[in-house]
Amino acid sequence: MLIVMTVLTGLIYPLVITGIAQVVFPSQANGSLIDREGKPLAGGGAAAGSALIGQPFDAPQYFWGRPSATAPFPYHAGASTGSNWAVTNPSQTDAIKARVAKLRESGIPAGQPIPVDLVTASGSGLDPHISVAAARIQIARVASARGMSEQNVRRLVEQHIEARQFGIWGEPRVNVLRLNLALDAVRAESRLAAVGAP
Repeated sequence: MLIVMTVLTGLIYPLVITGIAQVVFPSQANGSLIDREGKPLAGGGAAAGSALIGQPFDAPQYFWGRPSATAPFPYHAGASTGSNWAVTNPSQTDAIKARVAKLRESGIPAGQPIPVDLVTASGSGLDPHISVAAARIQIARVASARGMSEQNVRRLVEQHIEARQFGIWGEPRVNVLRLNLALDAVRAESRLAAVGAP
């Protein structure tokens, strides 16, 4: 019985489930990887990242995601965790103050409220999304750093708003990696146009 169950549950079942997943949900089964155009990775192309795992963007020309509490580096998928600090923990207070100060230095006026998801880590530490408000509050900085009009950057943000799941669950959100890839694509197109490339 031990040998039979080992073969059934340890070999046959995983192979069947993996095969079904590869046929029915190939992108999800392979980590929801996306290419430089923000599209599901196909074939043997290079991955820009996963649509389900955040990345540590901190340059002014990019939209910034949620802070990550994973160690030894941000968004470490092998160490998914939150800080588990209570709101009364001095370490949590100090971390939030430092994040607020960084955002203020980036150009957000002192009187303007900062969305909470820009200063607090998610429970997993891997959240790839930010709220629509968190994206919109960064438009001026990104536009200035890239030499783009705020209107064009705002248009990209609006194009990358993901609706509630099935129209009822969660809140509208923006995938930071997809948005930043779209920004880079605009820059690449501008360079090609400047040199008269076909």
